Amino acid sequence: MAASSGGSGGTAGARSERYKWVALSNTSLGMFMATVDSSIVIISMPAIFRGIHLDPFAPGNISYLLWMIMGYLLVTAVLVVTLGRLGDIVGRVRIYNLGFVVFTLASVALSFDPAHGGAGAMWLIGWRIVQALGGSMLMANSAAILTDAFPAHQRGMALGINQIAGLSGQFVGLVLGGLLSAWDWRAVFWVNLPFGILGTVWAYRSLREISARQHSRIDWWGNLTFAAGCGLLLVSITYGIQPHGGHTMGWTSPKVLAGLIGGVLLLVAFAVVETRVAQPMFRLGLFRNRAFAAGNAASLLASIARGGLQFMLIIWLQGIWLPLHGYDFADAPLWAGIFLLPLTAGFLTAGPLCGWLSDRYGVRYFTTGGLLVFSLSFLGLLMLPITFPYWAFALLIMVNGIGSGMFSAPNTSAIMSSVPASDRGAASGMRSTFQNSGMSLSIGIFFSLLIVGLAHSLPHALDTGLRAQGVPPDVAQHAASLPPVSTVFSAFLGINPVQTLLGPSGVLDTLPAHNRAVLTGKEFFPHLISAPFHHGLVIVFATAAAMGLLAATASMLRGGTDGR
Repeated sequence: MAASSGGSGGTAGARSERYKWVALSNTSLGMFMATVDSSIVIISMPAIFRGIHLDPFAPGNISYLLWMIMGYLLVTAVLVVTLGRLGDIVGRVRIYNLGFVVFTLASVALSFDPAHGGAGAMWLIGWRIVQALGGSMLMANSAAILTDAFPAHQRGMALGINQIAGLSGQFVGLVLGGLLSAWDWRAVFWVNLPFGILGTVWAYRSLREISARQHSRIDWWGNLTFAAGCGLLLVSITYGIQPHGGHTMGWTSPKVLAGLIGGVLLLVAFAVVETRVAQPMFRLGLFRNRAFAAGNAASLLASIARGGLQFMLIIWLQGIWLPLHGYDFADAPLWAGIFLLPLTAGFLTAGPLCGWLSDRYGVRYFTTGGLLVFSLSFLGLLMLPITFPYWAFALLIMVNGIGSGMFSAPNTSAIMSSVPASDRGAASGMRSTFQNSGMSLSIGIFFSLLIVGLAHSLPHALDTGLRAQGVPPDVAQHAASLPPVSTVFSAFLGINPVQTLLGPSGVLDTLPAHNRAVLTGKEFFPHLISAPFHHGLVIVFATAAAMGLLAATASMLRGGTDGR
């Protein structure tokens, strides 16, 4: 009997040993797939707009562009806590597996967009929101599944690999988007199908519930006030970036102000609700744990800084550096993705290694040290000239990736290890909420800062540059008075907007061939915006460096169970 018992125990141990690696590989695939789509569409926007025959500079069409990006980020920011808590109640694996199904089916629908123009854009926005629902199910429960499957001494390594898979998806998506959109914009969504089908079948066959389910009621009022509050804030930020009533941005719009105030009030109501219900969705009591609170504060600040970096580098490369080095505007998205590879390489190198080392030596040195490296890279980037030597740019973005990798995996491990097993689903969702909210907030914060910087010097540069090429003063002045947000998005899309700016006046057809060639060529627009853009870029990177230093301070203050 003893021998039999020992054999049974050995078999159970072997199964447990195998299962944890199955759980790690599947959840890493899920996280990678979900986060690839947060960036693959960003760099594929020029091809998507051409594919559905939508002029990005026509009145109102900037909203479509913003919602294609923001819709996905908004849903993942709002729903991950709810879905993490739901996983605690009905089963983490059940919600996670359903996420694979929803994500895959939405990808199919996205690739078969039947319409063009505004209707085609609305189809994409709607199904991107459904796709984000599936991605939220994956994000909200993957860390909790791993925390259940791995012992404490291996948890940092496992969560680190999973986190690296997720964040690397954001970087790999930039390269994939450039490659696939050069072939066919629909391929940007087709790429999800083999991974989605494989992940779905694999998850349903291999993953199992380990933790005990909590038979509790869903906090409906908490869910509603949180979703409405976060949603209203992020929607208001989206419209705050756009021009309103003759202003360069919409922050003075009554609707935007009402949305911001209403969102804050709803979140205050949410906090009150969570202190009064027996089984809240957002365990505010977890913030009494200093390791949990500090880790999430650092994650939010670092995510804002990292999101701003991604957008600014794309604009810098696609709108200025690549055209000035002879690359066609149409090819800029592909080469921008390729030239950003050092950022991904740095992240992939440091992430798994520091996750493993943090299990042995503690997290604080890696998280705080990584954030300091991360911040210093921003200071280096803001000192680069606008037409930088590529080796210096590549070195600095690699250092940025290394710092981000040093921080991310140990920080995730510290957050998840600091909470009781029964709260891991909710904690995973809360962690993802701060991370995803940071990405959404970064768009509003950094685009606003960039536009403020451009608004001071771009109109004069545009007016002077157009007049120098023979454009009549009244036409040049009118073009220069247009909101700079259009110029920002033209650089973001890698498009020369001169034809759009001057087209309605018919001036281009009256100019000498040489002047017309200069205005519509590769170098006029990048040279024109380089100085104003650099002014805005200094503001953006200085702010990002400050956020990184604040995140490092928060990380250094962690204590309690994780204060090693």
